[in-house]
Amino acid sequence: MKFGALEAGGTKMVCAIGNENGEILERISIPTETPEKTLPAIAAFFQGKDIAALGIGCFGPLDVHKDSPTYGHITTTPKLAWRNCDIVGYLENELHVPVGFDTDVNGSMLGEATWGCAKGLDTAIYITIGTGVGVGVLAGGKLLHGMLHPEAGHILLIPHPDDHYKGKCPYHGTCLEGMAAGPAIEDRWGKKAYDLADNQQVWEFESYYIAQALVNYILTLSPQKIILGGGVMHQEQLMPMIREQVAKLLNGYVETPEMHDLENYIVLPSLDDNQGIMGAVKLAMEALEG
Repeated sequence: MKFGALEAGGTKMVCAIGNENGEILERISIPTETPEKTLPAIAAFFQGKDIAALGIGCFGPLDVHKDSPTYGHITTTPKLAWRNCDIVGYLENELHVPVGFDTDVNGSMLGEATWGCAKGLDTAIYITIGTGVGVGVLAGGKLLHGMLHPEAGHILLIPHPDDHYKGKCPYHGTCLEGMAAGPAIEDRWGKKAYDLADNQQVWEFESYYIAQALVNYILTLSPQKIILGGGVMHQEQLMPMIREQVAKLLNGYVETPEMHDLENYIVLPSLDDNQGIMGAVKLAMEALEG
């Protein structure tokens, strides 16, 4: 059986065909322009492919509550052309198949829980640190939604004593995204992250902020595994620094086997950067099951 998968991002839309084993059979990437231009191109890719259902992991914020009149819409996104866009409704009408819908980071979390390093766990988190910061949460074996869906990239942080940066986030200033996302690094230092690999202070600040956030997540969600993805995490020197800072900030308060094995607790994605599109396949499978 074939399933459609859409990983809808702010710069590109990855469209793919997969199967129930998580195998990706075909994919293309479409630039994210206006909905009027991009959505017909997405629909055209899936038409005639005999998919049983479509799964969408999308940038947000989103309305993911099926009883809401604006279910399936992208809501208060800063990408103004996409604000209030009914992406689910459009693709349901064009493709005539069930559509599963969630945030892009929840999709990545689902991919890792189904086929990756979080398989068999009932509580885990997936964090992407790149152009923005998003957090997908698996809690009790299900993706967490609640009032909306987790927006844990915007938790407020205590600035590093030596960091006087005011933060990039227009809403919260010194939240995690405002202090640690790629645009914040570039704004603070005048260079992109990949040009700053040898600047120790950059990564001292970065690890401090990411670790501070992880400690908050550990204490509130008690995840069995933490997965860190996104472009910023391509800096190889960063992960050991984050683990060290987490241990320092927790200060022995949480005593579990995971806390004594941080190398296998705080990890990189395990699915070769396919976790998002594989999660969208799983969303499609769940939509078909009803």
